[in-house]
Amino acid sequence: MNDYVSPLCERYAGKRMKYIFSPDFKFSTWRRLWIALAEAEKELGICITDAQIQQMKEHVEDIDYDFAKAREKEVRHDVMAHVLTYGEACPDAKPIIHLGATSCYVGDNTDVIQMKEGLLEIKRALVTCIKSVREFADKHKNLATLGYTHFQAAQPTTVGKRATLWLQDLVVDLETLDFELSRLKLLGCKGTTGTAASFVELFEGDSAKVKALDRIIANKMGFEHSVEVSGQTYTRKADYNVISVLCGIAQSAAKFSNDIRLLSHLKEVEEPFESKQIGSSAMAYKRNPMRSERIASLARYVMCDTLNPAITAATQWFERTLDDSANRRIAIPEAFLAVDAILALYNNIISGLTVYDKIIERHLSAELPFMATENILMYCVKNKGGDRQALHEAIRKHSVAAAKVVKQEGGDNDLLSRILNDDTFGLSAQELESLLDVRAFIGIAPVQVDDYLKNTVDPLLERNKDYIGESGEINV
Repeated sequence: MNDYVSPLCERYAGKRMKYIFSPDFKFSTWRRLWIALAEAEKELGICITDAQIQQMKEHVEDIDYDFAKAREKEVRHDVMAHVLTYGEACPDAKPIIHLGATSCYVGDNTDVIQMKEGLLEIKRALVTCIKSVREFADKHKNLATLGYTHFQAAQPTTVGKRATLWLQDLVVDLETLDFELSRLKLLGCKGTTGTAASFVELFEGDSAKVKALDRIIANKMGFEHSVEVSGQTYTRKADYNVISVLCGIAQSAAKFSNDIRLLSHLKEVEEPFESKQIGSSAMAYKRNPMRSERIASLARYVMCDTLNPAITAATQWFERTLDDSANRRIAIPEAFLAVDAILALYNNIISGLTVYDKIIERHLSAELPFMATENILMYCVKNKGGDRQALHEAIRKHSVAAAKVVKQEGGDNDLLSRILNDDTFGLSAQELESLLDVRAFIGIAPVQVDDYLKNTVDPLLERNKDYIGESGEINV
């Protein structure tokens, strides 16, 4: 039997996200951090040669995992195992690798770099998804449909207007993502308790060089700043803030997927379905909304996963404990992998969603007579000289009778014919038809779509046009 493999890697997440949290990315980043440390120390006067640094650069990618695994089994320390492994590949540089640093120098800094790269990958998927929902909203902005409150028929809206609700959630998520990206900082090189004492010793008490070392390393690794203060680790609240971004996206996607599942039951929409896809092993006719269900399932995992960094941040003791390590190795990567899969599914569904106009029209027509009664009442008072109270009572009686036909007898809604045949109203068929024009019931929904796309979404997409790409691959 094969060993267990995470379903997130085997079935759901995309290649780029899997690489970001792979051993190759992680441990090659450790080596780049050791190179940045050596270069910065050399620039600040420590006796390190160009040849040593060059040798380190030549062995960034060729990681001997078997050697590292054997060393870790001996020393019971993952960072020291890889220091020894790197030193084996770079014998001339071996004496200066990891000089003055603690394990969190490579561990925490790499975690931040992975989260940054992960957020950028999520941003690409999110912006692409926003573009797809925007196109859907614009295409269907005039298509009237029943609105639902409490999943009961309510005042009509349009399919496009409903899509702007999905779209707005994603826009909020992008704003939150950009904010967290903007304040994500490297740990830097702060030492075992955050005081940089080992580097003070290395630079013979020159605090200016100690601070410069921190700044130079951050810049070399693509960051403007490192954290101002820390213990041995950066504050674990940073993890919580990042995973909260992913949690927000999961919430938005779950709401979208639930709407699609309900609309699928009503047969108003249908998510993409492959020509040879099987909906049910028993019921061959079924076309279940399995992609939306998968979004809901993965989103639930991400929302629950947010509790992990929250508890970790709350339970750190003083300058450092190690009860965060095993939890973070699982909680952080898997949140990214899950959201990567969620957004690929979201974009796939919205890009290929089939909208059944005739079914939507049928459902609307079945409920519109009840919704039109207020307009009928006002018209008859204003243009026919009718008694408002008498008209109200007539509508009440006819509505009760029509509802009984629908609910108890399974018949069609005959409210309009009852009103047309009641002299209390004095309406002609032409007048009644004009009062049922659906455009009178959707308010300014199409205008709201146009305004939101023009004023908010289109400028956002223009600012982020370099992030727009193709839909992520759906593996299963």
